[in-house]
This record gives sequence, C-alpha cells and structure tokens, in this order.
Amino acid sequence: MSRYLLLLVFLVSTSGFSQEQMVDSTTADTKYLEDQFYIGLGYNVLLEKPTNVVQRNLSYGLQLGIIKDIPFNSRRNFGVGLGLGYAINSYYSNIVASETGGSITYEIMDQADFNRSKLETHAIELPFEIRWRTSTAEEYKFWRIYAGAKLGYVFSGRSRVVMEDGTDAFVNNDIEKWQYGLMVNFGYNTWNIHAYYALNPLLKEGTQLTNGDTIDMRVLRIGVIFYIL
Repeated sequence: MSRYLLLLVFLVSTSGFSQEQMVDSTTADTKYLEDQFYIGLGYNVLLEKPTNVVQRNLSYGLQLGIIKDIPFNSRRNFGVGLGLGYAINSYYSNIVASETGGSITYEIMDQADFNRSKLETHAIELPFEIRWRTSTAEEYKFWRIYAGAKLGYVFSGRSRVVMEDGTDAFVNNDIEKWQYGLMVNFGYNTWNIHAYYALNPLLKEGTQLTNGDTIDMRVLRIGVIFYIL
C-alpha cells in the first residue's frame, strides 16, 4: 500500500507545479487565496512507550483535505486557515492485541513470535492554522509558516496481528475517539515539513498491558505536506 501512497504524493506535487506554471501567465489577482487543498505523508513515532515496547515496520500516516484561507491584511500574507480533512494512520509495534468475549488484552511479545502487529485508525480532522507567508499576487513560489492545532474524530479503529498460522483482526474500541494536538507546517514552494504532536493518548485512559503497565502512548508525526491553489 505504501507505494500507492508515494505515487499519490508524486502526482499531487507535480500537479501543484503545473498549476503554478499556468497561474504565472495570468493577470494578478489582488484578492487571491492560497493553499486551499492539502495532502501529506508522514511517519508516526510513538512516545511514552511502556518498557520493552518497540516500533516495527513503517508506521505511516496519510492526510488530505480542504482548508479555507482567510487573510487578515491587504497584502494577504497573514491570516488563518480552517479546514476539513481525512486521515489514515497505522502504528506497528510489538504490542499484540487480542479480543476474547468482548474484552481486549495487550501483551508485549517477542518479535520472533509474530510477523506484524498493527493498530490502524481512520479519522475526520478539523485543522486550524495561523498562517504567515511571503506570497504576493504575482509571486507563487514563497516561504510559509503555518502553525496551529488539529482536532480529530476516529470513526474507525482496528487492531490486526499476522502470525504464521493466520491473521486476527477486530474493531478496537479502546482507541480514543477524540484526538487533538499541536502542529506546524513550514517550507518553500512545493515541499513543506509537517509536524504534529498529540496532546492526549492514542488509547483510552486506563488501558493496560497484561503485566499491569499503563499504555499511555502519544503520537509525534513528522513528514511532508503539499498545498495546492
């Protein structure tokens, strides 16, 4: 699946470049808006992991959506952005979740005892950005710094473990439905760095391993984000 994500990011980035070239040949618009569509690809780092918990494979994240650009000044290089988006995130680790009779247990397993263990979420997101950039009505290559916060609602979350003798997957209701954190996007022209730090845990408060340790993991997401128009 990761190669399809990379292909999608490539198509979006080249599309943004083509649109930039096309816009350069038109008459400048003094009421222009910037960066109204976005797509990003990142790596999910699990912070505050219990002892002996390690990440495995590529814990990726994909986000895309629309955002309303609201300039505050006449130059239109400072303002806010309000958005609506969709995100899918996967977290691979040596924590293996299993469900029995509606109860979910979490156990740290030796990496030789299973192939992959994944927690996956699908969420609707509401980003809010304070936006500063060096753009003008004639300049379409510019620096940007967008900082703010993001609220997400996880409408689907699953745990999946792959072993030699088969696969076990189930809906995981221990995932925190409402997730929120701080973010910053900065860069020049097409390529921009995206960073997100979760302010609440990935799983509900009180979720524990079989050894009694609390699972209080939070997410740090680092990657790239592309803006269009």
